[in-house]
Amino acid sequence: MKRVLALVVLVYFALPSLAFAAENGDEFDPAQEWELQTWGPELKLGPIDMSINKAVAYLILGTIVSILVGIVFMRVVKSGDPDRRQAVGETIYEVAQIQVAEQGLPTKAIGRWFPYVATLMIFIWVVNMIGFIPLPLSDERFELFGVELPTLAIFAATSTLSVTLALALMTWVFTHVEGIRENGVRKYFKSWIPDVPKGMLVFIVPLEVIGQFMRLISLSVRLYANMLAGHMLILTFIGLIFLTHWAVFPVSVFFGTLFYAFEVVIVVSIQAYIFAALSAIYIGSAIEPEH
Repeated sequence: MKRVLALVVLVYFALPSLAFAAENGDEFDPAQEWELQTWGPELKLGPIDMSINKAVAYLILGTIVSILVGIVFMRVVKSGDPDRRQAVGETIYEVAQIQVAEQGLPTKAIGRWFPYVATLMIFIWVVNMIGFIPLPLSDERFELFGVELPTLAIFAATSTLSVTLALALMTWVFTHVEGIRENGVRKYFKSWIPDVPKGMLVFIVPLEVIGQFMRLISLSVRLYANMLAGHMLILTFIGLIFLTHWAVFPVSVFFGTLFYAFEVVIVVSIQAYIFAALSAIYIGSAIEPEH
């Protein structure tokens, strides 16, 4: 009972904007969480908007935390039995090395590309995870003793398509750059052409080219859609706590907690692993296209 009460209090104070909406009779729309507002002055380089918003803030925080994870858990040199910190670091390294790098990259390329896919896995996991921790990185404000402060809220930068597309674009570019570097331009692009009768090439070649671009889309949309759907469900159930009849309250708390636990325990790690593993596979297939 104490745990349930603590969760309710946390939810209420984590998202006071929902409570204010309930009190003021405003319409609650979970999609408003993804309407990013510019923080400070606009920074534009031609058509590219470099302005700071909460998605950028979460990415900066994710970068800092990822670096700390590497320092705290990886830079451990001890003799004798490993302690808990070293065991966690070795587990992270083992997953990145054996389950990601060695499964997708050829042996000769592991030394070059292991740092990238391992960093990608850790960074995406961290960004996904902090997206489920209530933080004062919100566009909403409330007044406390005459001072305007940001409300606590949950928001995953990876639930924004521009973020996942940028991550996918890095893998896509590295894939083709490494394929050309390893095989040469002619041999690499020739590997896109399957061994089929010449009469079918006019149909097959365009499909192969489209398939290369579809990797970029599928890689970015998979992560984006999973994180977006999870946050939308959680925010919807939180909204039901404040904006519906009191009888719906226990149902909203139960399913909201269930989805929250499912996202944190399973989806966060699986999506980070899949993104890194597919990146390794794509780069590996470009290095050795015959495989």
